[in-house]
Amino acid sequence: MVLNLLQRCSLSSSSLLKLTPPLFRFCCTFPFTNLSTFSNKRFMKKPSKHNSITPKVTNFLRMFYLRGNIENLKPLGSVLIVRGLMRDKDAVAEFIISCFHLDTPELALSAFEGIEKPSVFLQNLMIRRLCNHGLFEDVLYVYLKGRVLGCSSDNFTFPFVIKASSALGAVWMAEGVHCVVFKTGFEENLVIQTALVDFYGKTGRMGKARLVLDRISQPDLVTWNALISGYSLNGFDKDAFEVLRQIRMMGLKPNVSTLVSIIPLCTRMKCYDIGKSINGFVIKSGFSSDVILTPALISMYADDGNLFVARNLFDSASEKNVVIWNSMISAYAQNQKFREAFKMFQQMLQANIQPNMVTFVSIIPGCENPDNFWYGKSLHAHVMKYRLDSQLSVATALLSMYAKLGDLNSAEFIFYQMPRRNILSWNSMISGYGYNGLSEASLAAFCDMQVEGFDPDAISIISILSACSKLEAILLGKAAHAFSFRKGFDSNLNISNALLAFYSDCGQLSSCFKLFLKMALRDVISWNTLISGCVHNGDTENAVALLHEMQREECKLDLVTLISIIPICSMTENLIQGMSLHGYTIKTGFACDVSLVNALISMYSNCGDINAGKFLFEVMPWRSIVSWNALMTGYRYHNLQNEVIASFCQMIWEGQKPNYVTLLNLLPACSTLLQGKSIHAFAVRTGIIVEIPIITSLISMYARYEITNSCLFLFGMGDKKDIALWNAVMSAYIKTRNAKEVVTFFCELLHARVEPDFITFLSLISACVQLSCLNLSNSIMAYIIQKGFDKHIVISNALIDLYARCGNISVAKKIFEDLPSKDAVSWSAMINGYGLHGDSNAALALLSQMKHSGIRPDGCTYTSVLSACSHGGFADQGWMIFDSMVEEGVPQRMEHYACMVDLLGRTGQLSGAYNFVQKLPCKPSTSLLESLLGACRVHGNVELGEKISRLLFQLDPKNSGSYVMLYNIYAAAGRWMDANRVRSDMAERQLRKLPGFSLVEGNRHPVE
Repeated sequence: MVLNLLQRCSLSSSSLLKLTPPLFRFCCTFPFTNLSTFSNKRFMKKPSKHNSITPKVTNFLRMFYLRGNIENLKPLGSVLIVRGLMRDKDAVAEFIISCFHLDTPELALSAFEGIEKPSVFLQNLMIRRLCNHGLFEDVLYVYLKGRVLGCSSDNFTFPFVIKASSALGAVWMAEGVHCVVFKTGFEENLVIQTALVDFYGKTGRMGKARLVLDRISQPDLVTWNALISGYSLNGFDKDAFEVLRQIRMMGLKPNVSTLVSIIPLCTRMKCYDIGKSINGFVIKSGFSSDVILTPALISMYADDGNLFVARNLFDSASEKNVVIWNSMISAYAQNQKFREAFKMFQQMLQANIQPNMVTFVSIIPGCENPDNFWYGKSLHAHVMKYRLDSQLSVATALLSMYAKLGDLNSAEFIFYQMPRRNILSWNSMISGYGYNGLSEASLAAFCDMQVEGFDPDAISIISILSACSKLEAILLGKAAHAFSFRKGFDSNLNISNALLAFYSDCGQLSSCFKLFLKMALRDVISWNTLISGCVHNGDTENAVALLHEMQREECKLDLVTLISIIPICSMTENLIQGMSLHGYTIKTGFACDVSLVNALISMYSNCGDINAGKFLFEVMPWRSIVSWNALMTGYRYHNLQNEVIASFCQMIWEGQKPNYVTLLNLLPACSTLLQGKSIHAFAVRTGIIVEIPIITSLISMYARYEITNSCLFLFGMGDKKDIALWNAVMSAYIKTRNAKEVVTFFCELLHARVEPDFITFLSLISACVQLSCLNLSNSIMAYIIQKGFDKHIVISNALIDLYARCGNISVAKKIFEDLPSKDAVSWSAMINGYGLHGDSNAALALLSQMKHSGIRPDGCTYTSVLSACSHGGFADQGWMIFDSMVEEGVPQRMEHYACMVDLLGRTGQLSGAYNFVQKLPCKPSTSLLESLLGACRVHGNVELGEKISRLLFQLDPKNSGSYVMLYNIYAAAGRWMDANRVRSDMAERQLRKLPGFSLVEGNRHPVE
């Protein structure tokens, strides 16, 4: 049946190629030697009497080749058929040559199909001409048809068929041809072996390519060049250089083809010194005028950022063809010099050089910046003018441009208008969806691509892994990993790096390390991805270890490495290590990079040296918005609110446009409600208000001024599905002590089917603390356990504090003891709980246990212990613990001074407490003085109480509590005139005593 279809020539080339690989195996195994008898009975016409062509006809055909035109070509074909000359190979050969000369290969194919049994000569002629015209599908069609018709193949046939298979990615076809080569005894032919090396190299099967070459007894330079090209194409750069070394050792001199493959390696590996040496070799060898080498050298210098030399190479080229123009346009575009690239494009048109698809593919990506939108539109018009819109690569570049600009409608229009699509166009659409945050649409396009019969390639896998990262679809990502392994992509370095990034983004560091250790090849991107993953996941120890290992393996640290590792110094507050990295950046010449300087500003600010960060900022030749934000964040971190506002004003004055991060730094620095409202208005005017972090920060700002209506209004503006909004409002209610509203709001959250996170539960626990409601606390804890949040140590610490404050110290103790791991906050919360319950001995014992367990007490821990000593009246132990803070390297802050004043006041040491206050290195806080004033009331020390009161009236004149305590001191001492004077002062100042309240949990309702 297959033979019948082929003999009648009813199948086109594309139809034949759609037949499955088993057809080829059938064709290879069919006994063609017995086909002639079968063919003669049914298909062979009667032999013509014209068995040979006359010299006159031959001369006529040759004249037609020189002077003929397309209009006369079809009649000439008819003459050949009518005259019976289709059997004469010379006549048919001349006609086929004429067809290709006049660019009508379809007529040549039609004539070839009319030959009942083509000769090897005619078959080879057709295959060679079709291959030269890039009609690779037709090459395979002719070859398969020839095999079916019993036409044999020789050493001129196989190289072109292998080349066509390589161009089409028809792996099954080329591997079948390889088998036929062995079967027919042509395996020793050097040209065929070279073609096989080239094929296996281009399809990524470098192991087989090397195996074929190793079996060649005496490979020539062309064969070695094919292997180098394969290594270069597949990213095996070191192997390519090793082959070059072997070539030199064998005494073979590299030619232009060798250098064309090697120069891009220098570009990719950033080995610009080697590239410059090769440039010197090119000049010495007399290759400098070669039009093939010039573009490669221009590209190398452009990658090094040396556009001056690249332009000199362009200007010195004696003959500027379209390839050289394209390389210079690409050089400018690659270095973000888009205006120069577009100007070069205009000069190219003025020089009457017609742009091709490579021109547009080089320049269109430069329009992916919104500022160059209209340039992109202009280039699209030029594409239409030169009728290149049907070219897949150009259409794909336009598709990608519109996708990057966010115009997905135009991108989809181009995609669906493509007459045919290839894997590249599908990949562009998949990545376009992912770039615009439509990860689910990206996954859907990936599935559609496979339904259309396209096997995903390395780019497809990389795009889909990016989508899986954003969706945190771990299972799908692992499936993509398995798919890439099954398809043999596991040796592809780009895919391995994408997998590292996927596992890192999903928090799967163990899988990251397993993959990293199995990688045969690693580049600086591999190291950077793993180091960055460790930093983002808080594993600073492994990040530092990887950095040292990277240096031991002599992998050069690049800019990304340094930007990834510098935040570790911020996290650990290791200023010395940060300064060492800063020194390394100066030594390696990276110190002028804006992104790196921004990271250094943040590092110095976080490590406490805000002046160094400010100095780096001031000496920057150019500052980005990130630079301003880094400095303002540093000021905010050190509570330098005035400097934050001053920096903002200077930024506006210098014409820098703020973003939402700027406003996030500015809002906490607002000292008045008017300032906060001004920032709110600015956010509305600039459109930044749509950002969820801005809305939540504004809610927090209004909560400071207890304007809950504005908080609820902002909540209504945001996306109700975002848990951050709900958390912000709940936090606002906590700040305004509306604990009941927090519980109500949490119920609304559950009705809205929004999943709470651990911050939600922290707010809810804080509400329970304010309500002191044990029943509600038990319910909340049960819900927390049901949702699995009890495994979060932060939640467990909050529960310890909650039950301690609600009076159930036994439950707090059980939660504490059941913790699988305890941090400093856990110990501090439990110590504070014992202190609240008056069990100072248990608090001190727990402090000893904490130290023995290896956990170093921090400032909060000492606050809890000193508070416990105060409640228990342990003055000596309190002094001892307070003094030990200096030895432990824990700074003494205002809360520690307040605890000591309270301790001395409770034990009746009022004069000692007052002396302690006078010797403080800083101004005392209101709460500290109120504590001492309360002790004066308890112990009846009127004189000291008057002194403390005067200090309090200066610090906080509107605080009615100070007046009330002084009134009580006078009243207790029987000094009613002074007491009445204090009351009169309160009336003049319009101060009212705040009503006291007692909250006791009853059987059904709290009673106030």
